[in-house]
Amino acid sequence: MTKVDVLLGLQWGDEGKGKIVDVLTPNYDVIARFQGGPNAGHTLEFGGTKHVLHIIPSGIFHPDKINLIGNGVIIEPRIFEQEVQALTAKGVDATKNLYISKKAHLILPTHRLLDAANEQAKGNARIGSTLKGIGPTYTDKIARCGLRVGDILEFDFRERYEMLKAQHLRTAQTLNFDISNFRLDGLTLDQYEEAWLASLATLKQFRLIGSEYFVNQCLREGKRVLAEGAQAAMLDIDFGSYPFVTSSSTVTAGVCSGLGIPPSAVGRVIGIAKAYCTRVGAGPFPTELFDQTGNRLCELGHEYGSTTGRPRRCGWIDIPALRYACMLDGVTDLVITKPDVMNDFETISMCTTYEIGGQQTDEIPFEYNAVHIDPHYEVYPGWCQSLAGIANYANLPENLRHYLGAIEHLTGVNIMAVSVSPDRKDVIFKPNNQ
Repeated sequence: MTKVDVLLGLQWGDEGKGKIVDVLTPNYDVIARFQGGPNAGHTLEFGGTKHVLHIIPSGIFHPDKINLIGNGVIIEPRIFEQEVQALTAKGVDATKNLYISKKAHLILPTHRLLDAANEQAKGNARIGSTLKGIGPTYTDKIARCGLRVGDILEFDFRERYEMLKAQHLRTAQTLNFDISNFRLDGLTLDQYEEAWLASLATLKQFRLIGSEYFVNQCLREGKRVLAEGAQAAMLDIDFGSYPFVTSSSTVTAGVCSGLGIPPSAVGRVIGIAKAYCTRVGAGPFPTELFDQTGNRLCELGHEYGSTTGRPRRCGWIDIPALRYACMLDGVTDLVITKPDVMNDFETISMCTTYEIGGQQTDEIPFEYNAVHIDPHYEVYPGWCQSLAGIANYANLPENLRHYLGAIEHLTGVNIMAVSVSPDRKDVIFKPNNQ
């Protein structure tokens, strides 16, 4: 019986997970998303073309591989339909190799309405939601009143839909939200609802399955499964910088509930981290840079959200947070992305500890959002050269290998690969003896 390998983010998202999944897909039979929804944006680039996926797993461009949307994922049917249409326009027929769990929950138009209403009600305390309806949908899931993919096949689906919609509208009214002026993608709520209901026909074209049985059967048959995470460890609902987090379990533990596998079925855990840090939206970011260096990282790294388009906050790599994520996830292998963004930097800083109230620590404090944190840095010389064309790890600049070695030493996890451009071909795997 084989095990499920896991690939997930170790920072605040946007680490390049989609690209690495795409690169690793030839080694697997099934690529399975286990949590999150259209708030994710996984960018892949090959053949000179950029592709952005939100709900569909990043192995979809490999027609001989099965892609699975697991029960832990939440699906917005209209956004899903648009994603399918975009793939079709590029010659990819997702109906042939994409399976969907019947137990995945649905994002209703009024979930997105509630998301906007809740953010408005928070005022200056808003968390920076993507406004895709993620929080309200997971809320309904936990409250046991949500609708699932399998429900669209039932005779009373429309009746149940209307009941939940009415409940959402009452809640929005108590928040004094102006529903009449609310727009989704430029449409009124009624117009968007019409398109949303029509998009259910697209969902019905796919194989809707009991995904927990499917995944476990694949393992019994010796098939290799890669679980693809969305967001990242520092946005986990339990262990992230609460309340500035997402609404699902983004760590390895979420694979078990998000796909229906036992903990004993988890194999390798591949953690993805940028050579620096970024964050979208509000929340603590101890190493954030507010100077020209931060602006350079943003511009050179094209750090704009693939889902929201918002500029990302940028800063130096944060080792206490990275080590924390590695601990939570049980990371066995690291992949470091985007060191090429810093090719022209003469020096590069790495936060190795925090100072809080005059005391040094390498732990994430409970009061992460409320306490003042002074990051302590080690400074490393830059490599000051292009990484283009380098195909062998040993040929990377010595200063870059020294920087990567420090990350390995401080986290206690070996680096398996480094990504040095957006293109899938520019992933350099490290031999075991280097």
